[in-house]
Amino acid sequence: MPMAAALAMLQACNTQTAGVSGQKFIETANMDSSVKPGDNFFLFINGKWLKTATIPSTETSIGAGRELFNRTKEHLKGILDSVSQAQNTKGSIGQQVGDFYASGLDSATIEKLGYQPVKPYLDKIAAFTDAKSILQFESDMQKTEHSYIIAMGAGADLKNSGMNIANFGQTGLGLPDRDYYFKTDAATVAVQKAYISYIIKIFTLTGVDSVTAAKKAESIYALEKQMAGSHKTNVELRDVPANYNKLAVTDLDKKTPVISWSGFFGSLGIKADSVNVGQPAYYQKLNDLLKSVPADTWKSYYAFHVLDDAAPSLSSAFVNASFEYHNKTLSGQQQIKPRWERIYASTDANLGDALGQLYVNKYFTADAKSRVLELVNNLQTALESRIGNLDWMSDSTKAKAKDKLHAFLKKIGYPDKWRDYSKVTIDRNKYFDNLMSCNKNEFAYQSAKIGKPVDRMEWGMTAPTINAYYNPTNNEIVFPAGILQFPFFDPTADDAVNYGGIGMVIGHEMTHGFDDQGAQFDKEGNLKNWWSKDDYTKFQAKAKQVSRLYSSFVVLDSLHVNGDLTTGENMADVGGVAIAYAAFKMTKEGQDTTTIDGLTPDQRFFISLGQIWRSKIKDQSQRLRIFEDPHSPAMYRVNGPLMNFTPFYKAFNVQPGDKMYLADSARIKIW
Repeated sequence: MPMAAALAMLQACNTQTAGVSGQKFIETANMDSSVKPGDNFFLFINGKWLKTATIPSTETSIGAGRELFNRTKEHLKGILDSVSQAQNTKGSIGQQVGDFYASGLDSATIEKLGYQPVKPYLDKIAAFTDAKSILQFESDMQKTEHSYIIAMGAGADLKNSGMNIANFGQTGLGLPDRDYYFKTDAATVAVQKAYISYIIKIFTLTGVDSVTAAKKAESIYALEKQMAGSHKTNVELRDVPANYNKLAVTDLDKKTPVISWSGFFGSLGIKADSVNVGQPAYYQKLNDLLKSVPADTWKSYYAFHVLDDAAPSLSSAFVNASFEYHNKTLSGQQQIKPRWERIYASTDANLGDALGQLYVNKYFTADAKSRVLELVNNLQTALESRIGNLDWMSDSTKAKAKDKLHAFLKKIGYPDKWRDYSKVTIDRNKYFDNLMSCNKNEFAYQSAKIGKPVDRMEWGMTAPTINAYYNPTNNEIVFPAGILQFPFFDPTADDAVNYGGIGMVIGHEMTHGFDDQGAQFDKEGNLKNWWSKDDYTKFQAKAKQVSRLYSSFVVLDSLHVNGDLTTGENMADVGGVAIAYAAFKMTKEGQDTTTIDGLTPDQRFFISLGQIWRSKIKDQSQRLRIFEDPHSPAMYRVNGPLMNFTPFYKAFNVQPGDKMYLADSARIKIW
């Protein structure tokens, strides 16, 4: 049946919204039949919705993912309301989660305190005399999971992935990244001015007069701009080998003696012979600044950043000031979220495994987990077959690629072992103290990993999270329970819908194991070349082809997608579609031609894929993401892969002259 006729039939059906009995899973009311599928498939699937969708004042975007987030959020609110009102056994996860949430909702107590909770820290800052006292304060704050000029984390050694090491990265800035200090376009200058105004506002809220506050803001901005000059760009940070610099602590002491790394570790109670310094130029610059910048400037810098960090948990004047800069200016969000939603997010961030355990007990089934595992296994088989049929890769490299694929660790739904929060003290009358207790526990948990074997069963996301990830050092693919819902997945949906939805996501994460970064890690997760020289040269050429194509896409005015920044995610999207489709064709439905509501299985597969990325976003937020986000905008997460995928052309009769049409020889084919 011609697509226009099929769409007309579907529109007559006018299917119901997700979750309502009778759902056909294809949201035809969102589709725009005036757009040819081959001109802009994203608009064909979502165009009618885009014309009428309104972004709520408390959001920066709206779409399929946000709608799923809102449904999940309401489920979590029900859990939080229940446990916060129940009589829970002290020390139980119900008591911890419930009392933490209740303490955050106690706005009357928080309002009375003003900025009193941070005054002890401000007093310590006021006593700075030299670099030694500054670094002592930095180490004290590290123990509360707050870092300002030294960014430390524990993670796998990239060249010895079974062992954890201390990793250090560039930090110290208040603007989104280093480029914001040097760009001179009107939009960026407006952000710079808003940031300076925010610094002034924060100081005046503590009683500093406006003239003094302005001088402090000027000195802070000048200091941060010097730091920014030593930072690598976001694109440069994607160069994995260049950001692995394992150094002996004794050598670091010689290179940057003012920082005194051995003393810093000693004050933290950490023993380490060697560490990875991702961006040495930053720490060399920091060493110099600690010598040359007056103590008064450092006092202003730390006072502002401590207040900025704490602002969301202080009285409303600080909360609102923080919102105006961090949310309204940077992302375009017009209205602050209700308090319960902000505290729910804080609960997830600080007691994530406890909240996650309560969530999966109520909302995630064993049947869903087994069904998704079946999907994962089918996509793994499909990718293996596709690797075997590659015409650009040698047999020896194919064998190693398959070995890596077979070694994938698959995590679905939730961890086998939940985090223990027994050392966290939660008092339903002391929100700020609760945050600090959680932070201290987190520092102890993370720092204890250094020099110890990696726990491969640990998760990097909480169970309710609507996301997924690939971790190269663990060679693992992870799919939390949160994303295993419609429109990505539904146990009652036909295979076309599930393979076009969660199947694409699964294929995307699998491809990350073989994208421009993931391909540099072997099956054990070590940064180690496993390619033949000729094969890797061909692979790099394909990655450049992806970068060039996506760089041609225009997002806002003259602002293009940053193809170099988004190469890995774009490769994963291109691969994800191909792998998901190949796995779909292994199913009975995928091999059939029976239509549902006038649509073939292949058409339903591609429509499902188009649905999951349905999104509308504010210009400010889109601009910020273009600079920072390694993912392409939603439209190009759909159109980019499909314009390179021949089965899509056949399903929707895409012809020369259509705007998405590429000659077969120009279509990017990787995995």
